[in-house]
Amino acid sequence: MGSRTDPWSARLAKAAEQRRADGGWRQRPTLSDVAPFIDFAGNDYLGLAEDPRLAEAQAEAARRLGAGAKASHLVSGHLEIHERLERRLAQLTGRPRALLFSTGYMANLGVLQALCDRHTRVFQDRLNHASLIDGARLAGATSRRFHHRDLEDLERLLARAPDDAPTLVVSDGVFSMDGDVAEVGALAATARRHGAWLMIDDAHGLGVLGEVGDGCVGRAHDRREVPVLVGTLGKALGSAGAFVAGDEALIDHLIQFARPYVYTTAQPPGVAAATLTALDVLEREPERRARLHERIADFRREAVTLGLPLTDSRTPIQPIVLGDNARVMRWAERLARAGLRVGAIRAPTVPKGEARLRITLSAAHDDDALDALLEGLATCQREEAA
Repeated sequence: MGSRTDPWSARLAKAAEQRRADGGWRQRPTLSDVAPFIDFAGNDYLGLAEDPRLAEAQAEAARRLGAGAKASHLVSGHLEIHERLERRLAQLTGRPRALLFSTGYMANLGVLQALCDRHTRVFQDRLNHASLIDGARLAGATSRRFHHRDLEDLERLLARAPDDAPTLVVSDGVFSMDGDVAEVGALAATARRHGAWLMIDDAHGLGVLGEVGDGCVGRAHDRREVPVLVGTLGKALGSAGAFVAGDEALIDHLIQFARPYVYTTAQPPGVAAATLTALDVLEREPERRARLHERIADFRREAVTLGLPLTDSRTPIQPIVLGDNARVMRWAERLARAGLRVGAIRAPTVPKGEARLRITLSAAHDDDALDALLEGLATCQREEAA
């Protein structure tokens, strides 16, 4: 018998070759336990990920309740500490109930898979997070993408949708690569006119925006305006996991039908304890959010002076769009040599020709850190002009 060729090896090699040729090959950096750089790439917007109070709460709960939850929420993994956290998250966002998920990606997959099927019409902002796009695909729903933050385009698409089809409009709250914010009120009004529900993923707004850190939706837009609200806990709140907030019927439906919820081990109790502590800090220390917004204003003011190509973002996400993949990598490497870590974002994460440095700011960044970043960016400009 002749030996069979291995189609998988050729397939993987071809994909790797193409990704390298496109200039988009990703590297996974292994960072030391004590990072020798200033982090302008992460999403720790309030500086809570390294707060010793969160670490102590997590450790104490692990000693008392164990390192893991041992089972899914519907078997024996749903502990009283999870229940308390869900109540606090519902209270923060002004919803009757909330439901914990292990990650934001799983929350979005779970919601869309549980709510949608091939009879559902889904309308998504073109720049929505990958998890929202993937969730609609998993559900088999007919999905259309409207131009970014373009309500007129959404209106046209909704007007052509069948009247008898269940319809869901989906948008990020704060767009993770651009830092701009959805017009939630206008989206809600448009969805209501067409009998559609609105789902907002406020992963990057929770803890940062809103009067009490409740995000760009929270208490400002009730569950009638935004029936489905998703938030994550591993960004501004500094821990891990995610949640969906809404009314009783929505949460009960997800408990019954959201497969990523039903078939996943519950989050470790220590993580829930850390998040509860983060919510305490968010409530008691509003100066953290004030400090963050001061950092954003300081950075933008000085960046304009340097002539850096800023986008229209008033959030901690401050992209500098450089366009060319090689240029982005040169700038990122130059900043790394200066002890500064920033995100180097290329296609397919962003469209071709829109490669960028994704700079994120934190309440933990002091004046020296901000000065170092601005000096590093100025050096990149000077070296490029030389």
